[in-house]
Amino acid sequence: MGVTKMKTQFIILIVIAALGFMGVVSSAYVVDETEQVVVTQFNKVVGDPVTKPGLNFRIPFIQQPNYFLKNIQEWDGQPGQIPTLDKTYIWVDSFARWRIVDPIAFFETVTDRNLALSRLDDILNPAIRNAVTSNHLIETVRNSNREMTTLEEDVNMGGEMEVGDEIMDPSEYKIKTGREKLSREILKAAQPKLEKFGIELIDVKIKRVNYVQKVRDSVYGRMVAERNQVAEKIRSEGRGEAFRIEGDKEKDLKLIQSDAYRKAQEKKGKADAEATSIYANAFNKDPEYYSFTKALDVYQTSLDEKSKVVLSTNSEFLRYLKDFTSPSKK
Repeated sequence: MGVTKMKTQFIILIVIAALGFMGVVSSAYVVDETEQVVVTQFNKVVGDPVTKPGLNFRIPFIQQPNYFLKNIQEWDGQPGQIPTLDKTYIWVDSFARWRIVDPIAFFETVTDRNLALSRLDDILNPAIRNAVTSNHLIETVRNSNREMTTLEEDVNMGGEMEVGDEIMDPSEYKIKTGREKLSREILKAAQPKLEKFGIELIDVKIKRVNYVQKVRDSVYGRMVAERNQVAEKIRSEGRGEAFRIEGDKEKDLKLIQSDAYRKAQEKKGKADAEATSIYANAFNKDPEYYSFTKALDVYQTSLDEKSKVVLSTNSEFLRYLKDFTSPSKK
């Protein structure tokens, strides 16, 4: 009987120890460096928020830890079409950085991150729209009045920028606010509306600005037309240069040919003079033989086997032929 009682007491002690261990385990919760915790009891906040990392305890099954991120989080705005003060419709894409600084207020108002992002949409999108619609297009594009580069001038259609139904001259590019200051104004307008949610808005930036498709097509069309005009000008200058080079080539060629012809004629004249001198020397040595050979050359080129000759008794040109054909020479 005593042994049975001792066994029963031992089992009860084991059960109590197990329940105690389970109670201790279920009451403990860990907070890391990126988290902060709000403890609730029956959906009511109990005590101060836990913001330091470490091991903490709660009443098990009654109190519930609610975890929230402590580090910086992002908000990425939905790109939208917004008209500027000069009636130019543009696409604006923006982003922001925020964090939870009052987890109790955050829990009591928005509860979780998804609802917080929805509240950020409701507050930041109108603030960005109001800032863009209250300023000229140039204020959302540029940060300073520095001199534009060639690429920027090309984007602005060769020194002019279309705003609404008007064309802005480059002298009107001077900004008064600028993109950076515009972002600070958006931050200043939105931050007070987020304080009640326990949210601190750290920064808001306009990530990208672009024309709507209709204006973009017009801009690209004008850029292409301008580039084609520049290309045609370059091609025209190239053709003119080609004609000039061709003319110089023809001029140089004629000059070379003329000089070569002159030199050839000089050499030919010298050769003819030398040949004439040789012929003259030969003629002086035997005039009759020279006359005879020249006459034969003439006969050979002017007479053939079909030629018919009527000889005259006093023909000096055919006297050698006559001598050859006369009966006394046979």
